[in-house]
Amino acid sequence: MSDVAVALDDVTLIFNDVNGDPVLAVDDVSIEVPRGQFLAIVGPSGCGKTTVLNMLSGLIRPTLGTVEKYGSIVTGPSMDVGYMLARSALFPWRTARRNVEMPMEIRGIAKAERKRRAEELLDMVKLSDFKNKFPSQLSQGMRQRVAIARTLAIEPKLWLLDEPFSALDAQTRITVQNEFLRLWENSGSTVILVTHDLAEAVLLADRVIVMTARPGKIKLDQIIDIPRPRRVDDLMDNEHFMHLEATIWKELRDELV
Repeated sequence: MSDVAVALDDVTLIFNDVNGDPVLAVDDVSIEVPRGQFLAIVGPSGCGKTTVLNMLSGLIRPTLGTVEKYGSIVTGPSMDVGYMLARSALFPWRTARRNVEMPMEIRGIAKAERKRRAEELLDMVKLSDFKNKFPSQLSQGMRQRVAIARTLAIEPKLWLLDEPFSALDAQTRITVQNEFLRLWENSGSTVILVTHDLAEAVLLADRVIVMTARPGKIKLDQIIDIPRPRRVDDLMDNEHFMHLEATIWKELRDELV
C-alpha cells in the first residue's frame, strides 16, 4: 500500500473566462501528500488554491498532468472524500441530527444505525443537547460543528477544507479549531486546508505550501515542526510559531496585489 494519500503530477489547468478567452489558472504544480498529513495551502486570491481542492475532489479535471488519490487517477467525486466549505451548508429543513445523517442516508445505511452514529458524532462535537434543533436555532459556530460531524459521518480518508473557519468570530474560531484538531488527531485521515489566514495554517498544519499569484505555482513548501497534540490558544505566543509564520509571510507578501 502506498504511503502517498494524494499526488498532483505536473498539473496545469486552463479555463475559459466569460469572454471565452483562455486563462491559465494553475501552472505545472506537483504535490505529494503522505497519508495522515495535515497540509495547508496559502496564497493570494485567485491563485488556484480552491482549484487544487476541486481537482482532488474530482469536481474538475486538469488540462495537463495527473491527479491521483491513494494510487488511482481521480476521475470524479467519491464517498471517501469529505469536502467542507466556509459556510456550513446545512439543510435548513433538517435538524442537526438529520443533517449529520444525510450522507449516511445517501449510502443506504439503515435508519437505526445512522441515528446512532449521528448522535455519537454530535456528542463528539459537544452538541448532544442540540441534536433536535434546526440550523436557524444554532449559532454559526454550532452549525460549523454540525458540518464537521456530517463530514465525519462518511469516515473520509481525505478531508478537503476550503476556508472552513473563516465565517466564525475570533473566540468561536479557536474553539472549533481545537475541536477539529482533537477529532482529526484521532482519525488518521489526511487533511488539505485552503486558507487566507496564515496564522491558522501554521497553527493547524504539518506543512504549508505557498502559491504564487495567478498562474498558481508552488513558491514555498514549509514543514511545520511544532509537536502534537496542539491547542491553538497555547501556541499564539510561541516563539517558534511566530518564526515560522514570519518565514512564510516573507514569501507570501510579494505575491499579494
